[in-house]
Amino acid sequence: MPDSVLAGGVPSIPEFRPTRKSVFTDRAQRLRDLADGHAMQEYLLFASALARAQAAELEVYPDTPVPDPAQLEHCQQHGLPPLSIDSAQPAGWQQGLLRLLDALNQDALPPEAVRIANELRDEDNTALERDQEHMFAGAYAEIDSGRAPFIGAALQVHWVKMALRLGERGRSAGVDFGLCPVCGSPPVVSVVRSGGAEQGLRYLVCSLCASEWHVVRVKCTSCASTKNISYLFIEGSNDAVKAECCDECKTYRKILYLDKDNHMESIADDLATLALDMLVDQKGFRRVGPNLLLSPG
Repeated sequence: MPDSVLAGGVPSIPEFRPTRKSVFTDRAQRLRDLADGHAMQEYLLFASALARAQAAELEVYPDTPVPDPAQLEHCQQHGLPPLSIDSAQPAGWQQGLLRLLDALNQDALPPEAVRIANELRDEDNTALERDQEHMFAGAYAEIDSGRAPFIGAALQVHWVKMALRLGERGRSAGVDFGLCPVCGSPPVVSVVRSGGAEQGLRYLVCSLCASEWHVVRVKCTSCASTKNISYLFIEGSNDAVKAECCDECKTYRKILYLDKDNHMESIADDLATLALDMLVDQKGFRRVGPNLLLSPG
């Protein structure tokens, strides 16, 4: 991404990082690397297999209609995410789910995951759409925990495909704080980047379309408070992943420091650090931001 320069030679802040075509391939590899010797090895390998199937499905996923220039201008003028999850029911992701299930290497799946995958093949669209509505409403407890990662994976492919088609044009300024400027979904984690014009800058990573947008550091990504922000991490770790906790709203979201480990990936490293979630929960903070490959139950 080329640096932009303001008058006087001062580099401007790159406000937006569009999603990458390699997002699922990169995620699958990171999950496989993290699985080796991990206490959650079986689940991380399952998530890796799911991400590989997402990568395969992205290659064949049909071009889904995206807003035309007039619609994009309207979104910009009114602070609306162009690929909003609050718009009409998305078409096609249910068929994409079936192809994704076909692309899965069932030999790499736990028996329970194989059973659920086979059940989903026979599921009717009404039930799938109900799951999608619950997911986008944040009512994760209403979705069967076993099927949630499959539903989330299929929806991610659908939105990543659209976000890739829009690229830089997909960002709308003025979207409500803490929500993705492309699709309006909540972020899963924030990432402090290293190198180039992005050195030391913090970006929120969308849980659905994987777009990234800049938010200043030491600021609650839920309520925007800059007061009483603290950071927790597991003692003995390299503190590359911390929980950014806000005493004002009693919520937290993980923050990944790429200068400490530049191989980290938002969804993968969030899954691999669930022990940190348990620690922070004991401190009385509530997690914000879903990981769509995680069974919520």
